Amino acid sequence: MSEARLPPLLDHEALERSAVVANNRMNRERRLRGYDRELGLDIAAFLTSRPGARWLDLCCGTGLALFEAAHAVAGELEIVGVDLVDFFAGPSRPPRLRLTTASVTAWEPAGSFDLITSVHGLHYVGDKLGVIARAAGWLTADGLFVANFDARSIRRDNGAPAGARLTHALRAAGLDYDARTKRIRCAGRREAGLPFTFVGADDRAGPNYTGQPAVDSHYAGLAA
Repeated sequence: MSEARLPPLLDHEALERSAVVANNRMNRERRLRGYDRELGLDIAAFLTSRPGARWLDLCCGTGLALFEAAHAVAGELEIVGVDLVDFFAGPSRPPRLRLTTASVTAWEPAGSFDLITSVHGLHYVGDKLGVIARAAGWLTADGLFVANFDARSIRRDNGAPAGARLTHALRAAGLDYDARTKRIRCAGRREAGLPFTFVGADDRAGPNYTGQPAVDSHYAGLAA
């Protein structure tokens, strides 16, 4: 029996032109209450507890949740949202809110953040592990990163599941992955270098646990 052939993998540029990545049904219109539910975190309360807090939201969609937080949280606050496409809500933006059109795999922030989030955005990113590692390094010393993440979307370069080697590496890097809630968290800044090399993405992976088509990410270095 011949070995199944791995479909051609996409680099970042090709992936970002994919119809799967352009999916607007996941996070584009999600509001702040939906963020709280998806991340298991009361974002407004978290920001309120930290005077002068900075919040970065990756793959922010229209930014509706960020607009709500900008109006709801009293005191000094800075909110930054990044998304691949400029479908941001409303022409008028509060001065404490900045929305940027960029790829999260290439964008670099100025300064560190007390809170970094991504609500279902990583499902459509090629180098998911690279974005996670970079986000951990953008935190303040006592900051928090939390995102929806499905470890089953991480594959070896031959297409096989990543398996326990991935979860062990995440834990060793100071990251906490909950397979039940499909969330990844990092408490406090980490130099979370993961010993894997991104080799390409598969936009034909099919639906993930959300029921929506998603992207599998393939890495060298995951073999046991």
